[in-house]
Amino acid sequence: MTIHDTVNEILVNLFREILVVEENAIITGEFEDITVNDMHIIEAVGLEGRNMSAIAKSLGITVGSLTTSMNGLVKKGYVLRERSEEDRRVVMISLTEKGERAYTQHKTFHDEMTEAVIASLDEKEIPTLTNVLQGLIKFFREYHPGK
Repeated sequence: MTIHDTVNEILVNLFREILVVEENAIITGEFEDITVNDMHIIEAVGLEGRNMSAIAKSLGITVGSLTTSMNGLVKKGYVLRERSEEDRRVVMISLTEKGERAYTQHKTFHDEMTEAVIASLDEKEIPTLTNVLQGLIKFFREYHPGK
């Protein structure tokens, strides 16, 4: 097996495992009525709340796409939607108590994952891991097949 094949296999398995483990860790009990995608929207709203445009931009999606998901989260009691008093065109989103609990559960999962990775490394390996992960982010941000 070449280094190319080994790295490819590791990346494919890593992404698959992250999706499965994250779903099993956070879409449980009280939060069985939402998806991992919904949980990432809740994360993007944050504890302070944000407007729809800022949330859509941080997720890399259109406001129209976000609206569909946000409607479901409003109906399920995770978020509140209000028009800005200063500018009625701006729609502000904030988390309900249930949304805050979901946010906290998701954050806890990510904190535990990060701590486990860091704990498995020698202090000298951390900069290398950081560089590799930043390289992956750069690749995904710049990858535009067919363009």
